[in-house]
Amino acid sequence: MNEKPYKLATRVVINDKLGRCLLLKRSAISKSNAGKWEFPGGKVDEGESFDAAMRREVTEETGLEVSFRRVVGAIEIEMPNFKVAQIILEADAESGAVILSSEHDEYVWVKPQDLLNMDLSPYLVSFIKDYIKVIISKQKLPSSGEFL
Repeated sequence: MNEKPYKLATRVVINDKLGRCLLLKRSAISKSNAGKWEFPGGKVDEGESFDAAMRREVTEETGLEVSFRRVVGAIEIEMPNFKVAQIILEADAESGAVILSSEHDEYVWVKPQDLLNMDLSPYLVSFIKDYIKVIISKQKLPSSGEFL
């Protein structure tokens, strides 16, 4: 059998006190998804716990301290030589100001119902559609285009 190995990664939907989500814009010189918007996150290094990887990635990419709430999804990404299993968590921004790493050029805080208006990394679109449905049904937020 010629199966591709899996690598584990994380993404974190960070919410601020206004209920907005943090998106980061991939660097224009990035090897993958250059110029696209995504949630903070990245790979779990060998020997690293999942919790440690989540905190490390969030700190490296945003400078924020967060408290994790729950798992909100998972994505499988097909790469040329391997597959990536990404577990997506939801977190609250606790302290700090956003300080970007060299991996990203910009950041923006976006209302959940407006996430699909962004030029997203393609692998996130299906997850975000499902995430918005759950958020809107739980919080009774207006759909995109309606007034608050």
